[in-house]
Amino acid sequence: MTVREPAVAGKFYPSDPDTLRTLVGSLLADVEVPVDEALAPAYVVPHAGYRFSGPTAALVYARLAAHAERIARVLLIGPSHFVRLAGCAVSTVDRWATPLGEVPLDAIGRNTLVEAGAAEANDEPHQPEHSLEVQVPFLQAVLTPGTPILPVAAGPANADAVADLLAVGIRRPGTVLLCSTDLSHYHPDAAARAQDAATIRAVLERSPDRIGVRDACGVFGLRGLTTLAARAGWTPRLLGYATSADTIGPPDRVVGYAAFALS
Repeated sequence: MTVREPAVAGKFYPSDPDTLRTLVGSLLADVEVPVDEALAPAYVVPHAGYRFSGPTAALVYARLAAHAERIARVLLIGPSHFVRLAGCAVSTVDRWATPLGEVPLDAIGRNTLVEAGAAEANDEPHQPEHSLEVQVPFLQAVLTPGTPILPVAAGPANADAVADLLAVGIRRPGTVLLCSTDLSHYHPDAAARAQDAATIRAVLERSPDRIGVRDACGVFGLRGLTTLAARAGWTPRLLGYATSADTIGPPDRVVGYAAFALS
């Protein structure tokens, strides 16, 4: 049994299990999900430290919690911030660990993506990466224990190729897709909000070509998801938007966060 140990516990989220569990629970408790809201096949969720983007991320995870019994597996796609990567890579280990325990990886889905030539088997981009890891404690809190995940790290790739990968990845019933990305980085708050408003419009209008590389750090996954949404006839819906200035960050150098549901 091979396990990826957490790389950013104690940095992006608490390393103490009880503290982490309490924090995630409090973030989820602040979200009210309409009782008649259906589970979407795909969502966009941010990936900064919980004290910055946790409230925005919780808008997605509260919705997963409301439909946990319907979710058989989660396909995650996020950027490779630290390791140069062309295309997409899946993790080859059996489990990912967080302070809340271990989560199994979806080996069938992983093998399907590799055999289809949609992704390479490569753990190197995953080892230091936070964009996917920070999603896992939330998933552990809201899903049935043992629900498998399929983490995909994305480097520069054609939007259609990423959309093809995502389409293969969600083919099995019960799969939910999460695209992990933050929006603009390190602008004054007003400038960030203006730039992010344009990116949000591009997602809502399913126009991947209007999402630039400086508009979202997870741009390749987001373009792929937006392309898939156009193909599948999904309608993106903005669940919430904030910048780091809305939580604890200074207003002169912010990061933008958005949560979407696509159905």
